Amino acid sequence: MPNDYPTCVRLTPSACGLLLLLAAPLPAAALPAYAEVRANYTSSDAILLARDGQPLHRLRIDKTVRRQAWTPLAEISPALVRAVIVSEDKRFMEHDGVDWQAAGKAAWSNFWGNRTRGASTLSMQLAGLLDEDGQRRGRRSVFGKLSQTAAALRLENSWNKRQIIEAYLNLVSFRGELQGVGAMSRKLFGKWPHGLDERESALAAALLRAPNAPVALVAKRACNLLKEMQRGGECDGLEGFAVSTLNGGQPEPSDPAPQLAPHLARKLLAQPGQQLRTSLDAKLQAFAGEALRRHLSALHRQNVEDGAVLVIDNVSGEVLAWVGSSGDLSAAAEVDGITALRQAGSTLKPFLYALAFERRNLTPASLIEDAPLTLDTGNGLYAPQNYEPHYRGWVSARQALAGSLNVPAVKTLVRISPDLFQQRLQKLGFASLKESGDWYGYSLALGSADISLLMLGNAYRTLANAGQWTPLRVTPGAADSLVPCQREGCAGVFTGKAHAAGLASAAFQVSDILADRNARAGTFGLESWLATPYWAAAKTGTSKDMRDNWCAGYSRRYTVAVWVGNASGSPMHDVSGVSGAAPIWREVMDWLQRGDPRHGRPRLASPPPAPPAGLVRQRIRFEPPREAARDEWFIAGTESAVIQAVPGNALARIAYPANGSIIALDPDIPPQRQRIALRLSAPAQAGWQWRIDRKFVGRAENSPLWLPQPGQHHLTLESKNGEILDAVHFEVRAIKSRQPTQK
Repeated sequence: MPNDYPTCVRLTPSACGLLLLLAAPLPAAALPAYAEVRANYTSSDAILLARDGQPLHRLRIDKTVRRQAWTPLAEISPALVRAVIVSEDKRFMEHDGVDWQAAGKAAWSNFWGNRTRGASTLSMQLAGLLDEDGQRRGRRSVFGKLSQTAAALRLENSWNKRQIIEAYLNLVSFRGELQGVGAMSRKLFGKWPHGLDERESALAAALLRAPNAPVALVAKRACNLLKEMQRGGECDGLEGFAVSTLNGGQPEPSDPAPQLAPHLARKLLAQPGQQLRTSLDAKLQAFAGEALRRHLSALHRQNVEDGAVLVIDNVSGEVLAWVGSSGDLSAAAEVDGITALRQAGSTLKPFLYALAFERRNLTPASLIEDAPLTLDTGNGLYAPQNYEPHYRGWVSARQALAGSLNVPAVKTLVRISPDLFQQRLQKLGFASLKESGDWYGYSLALGSADISLLMLGNAYRTLANAGQWTPLRVTPGAADSLVPCQREGCAGVFTGKAHAAGLASAAFQVSDILADRNARAGTFGLESWLATPYWAAAKTGTSKDMRDNWCAGYSRRYTVAVWVGNASGSPMHDVSGVSGAAPIWREVMDWLQRGDPRHGRPRLASPPPAPPAGLVRQRIRFEPPREAARDEWFIAGTESAVIQAVPGNALARIAYPANGSIIALDPDIPPQRQRIALRLSAPAQAGWQWRIDRKFVGRAENSPLWLPQPGQHHLTLESKNGEILDAVHFEVRAIKSRQPTQK
């Protein structure tokens, strides 16, 4: 007899003939093999894996049903197996798919109009579960029952009993969205299936007949089942236990996936049952998240609750850590701080100075005046201020960048032009800077534009790689990497061809400055979070009103970028980049460099990089000695042994009013109270004088106050010999006073 047909050993000839008749029309493909069912089974969740295959994050994808991974019979409590067999199919181990004794009793009772338990065996129920069309239509018709009966007989002919009960417990629905023993046990009882006791097992088995029955009815059926299994003592308090279990469930047991990368998981995982290996390092991801939360907890009173940490391998571009938020410390934990667009603060300054070095507008030794500055922008006056409320006078570009001085940065941008700087930032991967440089204006030097931590991290990695830009990767190996996102803060980060985003020589000069603790000492002191015992280049930044602060930097092997702030955009209280983001940056960078030899992570050395071709090392001194003599790096052809400040008359610039200014007079203020102070960008020399429309106004050193007159005016600053040192045009407008309203 073919294997597709049931055996007739213990059946009467008529019964055997009936079964053969029922079984014959069913094609073999209607019943899959056990191995096929298990292979095609998918959890409702997807799992993000670390680079070594460890589970990193579990994410539910299928919202219509809740299934865990397939649970082998060896991992299911024997108490549950026994309860299900007693409840659903007492002679499961004896019959060949159909319990003819139970079927006869059910038919007789139904003939006399008595409602009794059905005669469907576990094999028949499993056959129905395997038949998706049968699930949709139900199996209440006579022909449906006959077809299911034949399918159960054929199932028993190809599957063994252990496979049948295992598959049944994984495919059957228990309550609501819970399908399978794994999801039921975790959600309802807060434990894994192997830990279910007799009372819990009886309650679970009682759900099978009517998964969404009222709690009282489920408890009653469970008690009857316990009595049937000679465990009636377990009925005490069962209804209360059923209420607490079925109405809320218990806290779920710890997951093998520790839920470490929710933001990246949501970007990458798309299919139920998917298991995706990423480039993330599980230990590093956990450590970076802990470091972030620990430091933010200490800043809680200063109105700080959010942050993000990104770690990149410099050579491969693989993302090793993606911590998008502070988790339970945040009121907006779903917001991904890695891709959110925020004001960059001073973190863009290294790219500005690198461009100035390339164009030979500056060298690291060039002197820039740190003094009050007013610029006419066409929309009003722009007067940048330093973070600290004082000015240092003449400073070298090295000290200006390392100390993050604002006015020298703006003056550098004036030399470069905002348009050229915006184009360079685009080349570095800042795709969020979609407007022209003139649209951003001179404030672009101080980071008024919105960027993401992802863009910033890869741009700093570009400096670490001598100006060579390549896209980031989130999957390991040489194969094409997945693109987790392409819009907003992800734009242009994971796609694009490798290209030179700047000269290697300028990148080296900037890296040397950012690693120079002596150069930054005037602002940060010799000992700060940025002063590492190994070579590392780092820069902090703080946006307007302390809404965001940043720290980005790199060693020879790794780039680490940190953002700290509030997802809501509310300002922090007295938290700068060096006190907010820098401690986290340092802790993560230290963890990377020191390694852990006991667990296979060797300690890493990070020596200074070798200078590229085209650089010259030159001993310099300043006259007058504004800074100590030192060795300095120059692009060949720009070197100089003596750095001198320009003569005093070179400082002569009119600071106010700026060229093109429009000054409006208020008719409600007495004219004598509206005099204008004529200001210089530096102290005046003896004999300098002001003239407006060729008329003498006063000595420049006396800071005269001029009584404005409506109209167009020409202001000049002249030396004692009558030489015009600077000149501007401006306009004074008189506003008509408002007439009182007549009543």
